[in-house]
Amino acid sequence: MKAASFYVQELGFKITDQTSTLVSLHGKNINLFIEPGPALGPVLEVTVKSVKEAKANLTIKGCQIIKDEPDFPRCYVKDPNGLIYNLTE
Repeated sequence: MKAASFYVQELGFKITDQTSTLVSLHGKNINLFIEPGPALGPVLEVTVKSVKEAKANLTIKGCQIIKDEPDFPRCYVKDPNGLIYNLTE
């Protein structure tokens, strides 16, 4: 919550959801999600029709799945150049 408060106070974000494992913040032009766990750095979120299909295609193209959350569905991907992003539906 300390990090979330910073974004609310300094950059005008609004907290739109809060659970024990996630704080969702929405800004005018960007959304931010804060989760506990190992630091993944700033993460872009890419919405796709099917995480399962996108994940299969991207691994063939040289991407690495670094965190998989099939129940969400969501997964974190590292592209061949080292950029980390997540896929969601």
